[in-house]
Amino acid sequence: MSTENNVRNGGRAVVATLAAHGVDTIFGIPGTHNLEFYRHLPEFGIRAVTPRHEQGAGYGADGYFLVSGKPGVVITTSGPGLTNVITAAATAYAESRPMLILSPGVPTGFERADVGMLHETKDSSGALNRLLVSSQRTRTAEGATQAVAEAFAMFDSARPGPVHIEVPLDVLEGAWNGSVPVPFAGHRPGLDDHVVARAAEAISAAKRPLVIAGGGARRAHAEVVRLIETLDAPLATTANGKGIVSETHPLSLGSNVRFPSVQAESAAADVLIVLGSELADSDLWGGAIGAQTSIGVRDESAQQTVIRCDIDPDQLNKNLPGDILACADTGEFLTALMSALESAPATAASARESGADRVTRIRQSWATDFDFDAIGARVTRLVEDGAGSNVVISGDSSQVTYDGTVHALTASTPDQLLYMPGFATLGYGIPAALGAKLADPARPVVCILGDGAAMFSIQELMTAAELGLGIPFVIVDNGGYAEIEGQMVDRDIEPFAVRLARPDFAKLGQSMGGAGVTIAEADIDSALPQAVAEALDRTVPTAIHITLGH
Repeated sequence: MSTENNVRNGGRAVVATLAAHGVDTIFGIPGTHNLEFYRHLPEFGIRAVTPRHEQGAGYGADGYFLVSGKPGVVITTSGPGLTNVITAAATAYAESRPMLILSPGVPTGFERADVGMLHETKDSSGALNRLLVSSQRTRTAEGATQAVAEAFAMFDSARPGPVHIEVPLDVLEGAWNGSVPVPFAGHRPGLDDHVVARAAEAISAAKRPLVIAGGGARRAHAEVVRLIETLDAPLATTANGKGIVSETHPLSLGSNVRFPSVQAESAAADVLIVLGSELADSDLWGGAIGAQTSIGVRDESAQQTVIRCDIDPDQLNKNLPGDILACADTGEFLTALMSALESAPATAASARESGADRVTRIRQSWATDFDFDAIGARVTRLVEDGAGSNVVISGDSSQVTYDGTVHALTASTPDQLLYMPGFATLGYGIPAALGAKLADPARPVVCILGDGAAMFSIQELMTAAELGLGIPFVIVDNGGYAEIEGQMVDRDIEPFAVRLARPDFAKLGQSMGGAGVTIAEADIDSALPQAVAEALDRTVPTAIHITLGH
């Protein structure tokens, strides 16, 4: 067995730097060219999780981040190992989530050589640099350690996203004579006191304020609660902002910004405060937040003041131009704003509808906004019944998720929904659930997804069995790609290529070392909560196959 003294190489430099930044888990698959990363993981107490596909490594790392708060780290081998993770990395980019991807690259001097080396790729770093926050090919072990430290500083100080670092094989295997860089803080945008004062002035005069919060406000739970309670203002969130404030709070409208009633309320607000969100169409479903005549065009007759806060200046005017723009961390901005509001002269109170009454009135419209009796919503509530109110639910780009769990799950914390509304990738739910369970083994974690999405990553049930993870995977089987079939019908296309053969998911779960249960749609009310509760008591995964009438 090699020792530290005679294997002080580039691989050890990178792994030591990961450990210095608090990394305790990596996701990836060992390969011929990345073994000098893997060699050093045990020495630094870093757990290696081996999924059955690198895409699963990326989604697992994302689920791990959403529950643990620690950036997900993925190690791939060169060539196909790296290209396999690109979809997961692009998902992290679309959802503004931190992810560090480490891979070996061709030796120095062989860039674009096209000599037929194993796993040779024309320009891996160049390709990923066009898809992610950044990708760089390092030249020395010391440069690789610095790149890792800079990535972690960026995760904490700017709009987060995926970073790729490529270490040439000769650097990875060659000598390292440097030291581990000390973690350092990145530079966050400074608060503009004038902007804070203008925001406080506008809010002090507000008679009908409304707050919208997105993923950029996830770390500002206490500050957002303080804001809405001080203003007596309702709060609605995007899917990525779900649970920032408990959805049982009397001022919470939940993650329902796509509901027409919520959008109408946003248009009627005299002061609209948008925190950490680009107000994307993937959340709004063709609608709009704020008083607009069309997306990006304000309705000046509404006399609405829009206050926007985002750590990324490029987000501040997206999809809704603002009047008062704060380029800042949401928590820091709200802390300064509340201080300014407390020191501002009190304004005369005027009779107005209370925030809780507004929420009650808006909720009364939801019967026409959303079908809470549809299968996705029903399954979600039944899973909550079986798993408890603190359950973490991972979803997928499945109808049961975006037309079910997103709205039906009553979240109390911002880590209860694992989902990617923007990139809307299939295959996310199963590996994301693995990552979440590894981040907090004591927490109930359940995956709810459709049969089409399940087949993208069903092999990860084997990973869950190997790791002894008692996760219920609730697979709602509607016979293939039913939503796309419906879209075909709407366009007068005779449906084809969407009605798919499926396996017996319960037996498949059993064949992979787990358990399996089949439940007919007519029996879910009585059988599903118990099946979920029993699955959570196991030390192996359970495939719960819900068969719908096709």
